Amino acid sequence: MVGLPRVSRLWRRWLRDEAPARRLLRWSRLQLSAVLVLCLAVAMVSSLPWLLKPDLQPGSLAPFDAVAPKGALVQDSTALEQRRSNLLARSVVQVIDRQQTLELRQRLERQLGELQQVSLTGSAARVGPVNLDANEQRWLQKRSENERLAWDDALRRAADRMLSQGLVSGLAEGQLREAVRLQVRDLVAEEPAARSLAAKLLTGTLQGSSNLRTDPNLSKQLIETQLTKQGIPTIEVRAGDLITRKGEPISPQAYDVLDYFGKVRREPQPAIWFRHFLEALAACAVMLLVMRRERPGLEVRHALLALALLLLVQGAKLWFKGSISPLAVLVPPTLVITEGLGTGCGLVWMSIAALLWPEPVNGLGDGRLLMAVVVAAAGALIAGRQRSRGQLLQLAVMLPIGALLGQWLMLQLQPLTGWRIWGATNPNLDELAAESLLLGILLMLALLLIPVLESSFGLLTRARLLELADQERPLLRRLSCEAPGTFEHTLMICGLAEEGARAIGADVDLIRTGSLYHDVGKLHAPNWFIENQKDGPNPHDSLDDPQASAAVLQAHVDEGLKLARRHRLPRPIADFIPEHQGTLKMGYFLHKARERDPDVDESRFRYRGPAPRSRETAVLMLADGCEAALRSLPPDTSDDQARDTVRRIVASRHQDGQLRKSTLSRTEVELVVRAFVQVWRRMRHRRIPYPIPARRGLSV
Repeated sequence: MVGLPRVSRLWRRWLRDEAPARRLLRWSRLQLSAVLVLCLAVAMVSSLPWLLKPDLQPGSLAPFDAVAPKGALVQDSTALEQRRSNLLARSVVQVIDRQQTLELRQRLERQLGELQQVSLTGSAARVGPVNLDANEQRWLQKRSENERLAWDDALRRAADRMLSQGLVSGLAEGQLREAVRLQVRDLVAEEPAARSLAAKLLTGTLQGSSNLRTDPNLSKQLIETQLTKQGIPTIEVRAGDLITRKGEPISPQAYDVLDYFGKVRREPQPAIWFRHFLEALAACAVMLLVMRRERPGLEVRHALLALALLLLVQGAKLWFKGSISPLAVLVPPTLVITEGLGTGCGLVWMSIAALLWPEPVNGLGDGRLLMAVVVAAAGALIAGRQRSRGQLLQLAVMLPIGALLGQWLMLQLQPLTGWRIWGATNPNLDELAAESLLLGILLMLALLLIPVLESSFGLLTRARLLELADQERPLLRRLSCEAPGTFEHTLMICGLAEEGARAIGADVDLIRTGSLYHDVGKLHAPNWFIENQKDGPNPHDSLDDPQASAAVLQAHVDEGLKLARRHRLPRPIADFIPEHQGTLKMGYFLHKARERDPDVDESRFRYRGPAPRSRETAVLMLADGCEAALRSLPPDTSDDQARDTVRRIVASRHQDGQLRKSTLSRTEVELVVRAFVQVWRRMRHRRIPYPIPARRGLSV
């Protein structure tokens, strides 16, 4: 009989399979309390609209029979909203655009200047602002300076009268020409040629142009005025009329009548509010769990940053309600979280922020929110691969342009698809451009804030890693000048560790930067380390105290951590300093101590650790142990012999328990070994021996 596995065994196996790639960073009780308080604040703000929700809603089943106690005229809110939507499409108020008016006046002045040039040259073949007939040419040539000034001034007054009334770009050319003739018929000059030339010039200047723009506030006032004139739609109710029957759906009109007679209670609804409160609280918990799964080294200040941004966004949704732009509240924070914590954390934050919408999205349009989610997700996926701030700047420009094109395309396809992503109203191109411009400004502000957030919340962005890896930084320059042997050793290890990380899919940028800083603590006493010693005596020989020498070795870890704090290195970089040594034995000095006292305590000759807690620091430990051994191999060493040498070093680290917390698998260890040998082969490649000619002696 086949036995079924126990539930506890299945649970342990599932936990092992779902465990993160590295050990979770433990939070103290005080830190957990701060995170919990912020989660409660987010849940409270998100569930606040449901605290005073009415107990009845249109479409819900009536819990009782309701009869009108008296006759009344009740405002029909559904019909009123429908009438307002119908009026919105055709009730547009336009006002004079001063900027467009100024540009048209300037165009007229240019036309008058060009016409004066034609009259001064007297050449009929000269290209001018309008085509001149023979009578108009003769009039131009014989007019005096006073007549020209009077004619120009009269033409300006005619243009001002037309522009003050408003000019429509779609006006037919014939009607515009007739309107111009009426304006110039009373010109000072009585010649028909003067009037015909004025009509031509003014028509050519104004044709196809408009100096009107839409005023949203006046349009709204016009709609309300028209609604008042047409009358507010009402529902006539007589005493004894049945409003609702128990168990039947409540219609919108019945809801208005129930609300009029006070049958809809707006008292606190603790059950409804508590349900939404728990949903928001659970969403925050899921977000933090996923973020810790994606980034096991998640610090509490990272979690506080994500929750603070979520609280800020929820408050903005509650404050602006239907006028909020989903693009403005979803895309910039998603970009900040992605840059600081990774693509996975950015996507889960964006998902929670989109799902926790305090108010219904009816006024926004579900499609508009969906489009904001698409833009935010695209930004997170692209930003996770960016490696410089210049690329992020390009992304901050391209995302608003993409959002504008996407919304404009949906607006054009709306008549074909019937999908009204903006709800009852459709924005024009100017409103879409304004929303995209707002998104671009917020993205630029977010990029400016990222360096501040990096130092305040300990974020480690890809651009920050590349900046820290610059060998011209003061700490690395000190290392190269004051401890050149250590710096050369660092560069060798950096090449090994980087190739090993690339082989197992670890963070190459992180291990490259961490490798450069792992031995900066040797700056406190460079000459005490063999790679920096020249031909002079070894200070450890004159010290002649193995325990004191071991303390010097431990000091390079302690001093390295002090330098990391002094130079504000991020925590993931500073972790490479103690973890690359772990709790390894200082074998040489332990051997010297046991020659004097066989019963010496081994713990005094071990580094204080901790052991590597990530794949990156574990790979660096292995590279640090293998670098000297690989460099000392004879030139005729084969690849198999080199791999055996590396495997022995790795096995000793494994047997000593140094790799237990790093979660490196056996397969990954083997890939790292092969990567190390590949780098060694590149370093030991053969070169062609070039002949060096001997010096010829100088003849006297």
